[in-house]
Order: sequence, then C-alpha cells, then structure tokens
Amino acid sequence: MPARPLPLAEYELFHTRDLDEARVLVANAFAPHELHPGKHETRFDARMNGVAFDRTGLYAIDYGTEARVDTAPWESCFLVALPLSGAVEVSLGREQVLATPEFGSVQSPTERVSLRWLTGAPHLVAWFDRWALEAHLGGMLGREPHRPITFSLGMDLTEPLSRSLLSVVDLLRREVETGGDLLNQPLSLKQLEGLLMTQLLLTQPSNYTSELTKQQPRPAPAAVRQAMELIEARAAQPLTVTDIAEAVGVGVRALQEGFRRHLDTTPTAHLRDVRLEHVRAELTGCGPGATTVADVAHRWGFVRLDHFSRVYRERFGESPSETLHRCR
Repeated sequence: MPARPLPLAEYELFHTRDLDEARVLVANAFAPHELHPGKHETRFDARMNGVAFDRTGLYAIDYGTEARVDTAPWESCFLVALPLSGAVEVSLGREQVLATPEFGSVQSPTERVSLRWLTGAPHLVAWFDRWALEAHLGGMLGREPHRPITFSLGMDLTEPLSRSLLSVVDLLRREVETGGDLLNQPLSLKQLEGLLMTQLLLTQPSNYTSELTKQQPRPAPAAVRQAMELIEARAAQPLTVTDIAEAVGVGVRALQEGFRRHLDTTPTAHLRDVRLEHVRAELTGCGPGATTVADVAHRWGFVRLDHFSRVYRERFGESPSETLHRCR
C-alpha cells in the first residue's frame, strides 16, 4: 500500500531507502544522531519535507518502518514533535513518554534523547532555534536568562493551551502549503514566529514556568507612555510586544498589565489600532486608482485581508473600500 502523503508536500527535502543517507539529511535539519533499523524493520523508506524560517521551522518526517534514533545533547535547537498517527517511544534524561496524536513531545537540547519509531508514525515537527527562543524568553522576563531552558518532555495535546499552540502551528503549515502571502511579509512572519515561541514558553512546563506565570510588577505610567510613543513611531516596521517591552525596559507581562490598567487595552491591540488609523489616513488621502486597499493594508502589517476588513469596519463603521471610493 502506498505511503500516505506527508504535510508540506511541495517542500520535499528527501525520499530515500538508504539509512545512512537519511541519517545525514535529518542531521542537517536537526542535529547529529545515530539511526538504527528497528528489530522488526521490514522496509526502510524515509521521507522528509520542511521549511526553515528565521527563528523557527516546520518539518514532516516519516521513516516508513520501525527505527531507533539516539542523540547526545545537541545544543542548537528545541523540537516539538507532533505525531500524525502511530506512536513513538521517547526518552529524555530520566523522563519517558509514548508520543501519539494526542500526546506530543518537547525535546530540549541539553539532554540525551532516544526515540523508537514504530511503523506508521509520521510526525510534524516544529523547530525552534535555541538562541532565538532564549532571547525571546529574556524579553518576556525582562532580563537575560541565566540558565538553559529545560522543558518537560510530554505535551498533552488535548489541553486548551496545547490546542492554542497547535492552532499557530497549523496556521503556519497552511500558509506554507497554500503559498500564502504571509511568508513574503517580514513583519507578519516575525509576529507569527514570536507568537509561536510565546505559546511554547507559556504552554509547556519548564524551569522558567514559575517566573513566567507569577505576578509581574506594575510598570510606571511613564513606561506605558514610552511604549505608546514607540508604537506610533515604528508602526510601519516589524514590531512585537517583546520588542516594545525591551525598548522601554520592562517585561512583557508587566507591559501588558500596564496597558490593561492604564488604557484598558493590550499593546497588541493598541498597535493594531494605530496601524488602522494610518491605513484610514492613507485611504482618505488617495482617490480610487492611486492605490489599492490590499497595498495599504500590507504596508501597515495586515496580511489577512478578510480579518483586516472586519476589524476596520468594526472600528470605523464602513469597509476600507468604501473609505477609498468615498474620497474622490
């Protein structure tokens, strides 16, 4: 029976029946490791598709049969492995889990990992650059992390927080598979990667969970004002909540609490509103034919035009095209 198609089919990295070739090619994407046929291996048939972004990546992999993977601490990246079917036995340090479509694994690069792939266990794997994730953590904490991140191994994919993480992964996958414009928009891609890293850090228990979830100090109103000024000055540039918090010298959670207390909103919502005001100003100043709604929206960081049109109408009581055509 032919193997089921893997996700990201248009981005094939390899398809081989040579075990040594597969080991080298997987190592190029992830980390050096040993790859052995399983005790009941029948026909090795490895496939891998994938796309790497700036700080994250998305891969689909299947060995086609039983196989065993062993790796020493590899330093460079974190892997969130999401089985699409079947099961994989995963050991990291003293932890062991059976990964299934309902229970994934988060593999930290500071421990030895052993995996036994059972037949028929294709995976979707989210790749996170270690140094980028630690820098993102520092932005959320408001300080530089002083020790490596170590996540718990097992991830219950039925939990609400995990489902939120999966929804971001799925959005990224669909954008890749459908050739969505998001991948050509640096601002939007940076924001999506930041959201993916934030969701991982808040979803999966780690040695930083207690610091990320504890009550943050309330920032002074001056920090909120500085953040508002920064948003206004850099609204057209790639800008995340982490960037804003770092620039004004507070943690992400503290900044969010400051916006909630003093402005009854969030930094993200305020940034969106500022961009909407700029869009409206451009549409008001340009007659039909001089520009398009899509061009202006993309220039101010709005990639999904259906979502943009909805929030624009909610704010201004008319569609962006009505604004453009009204200004003759």
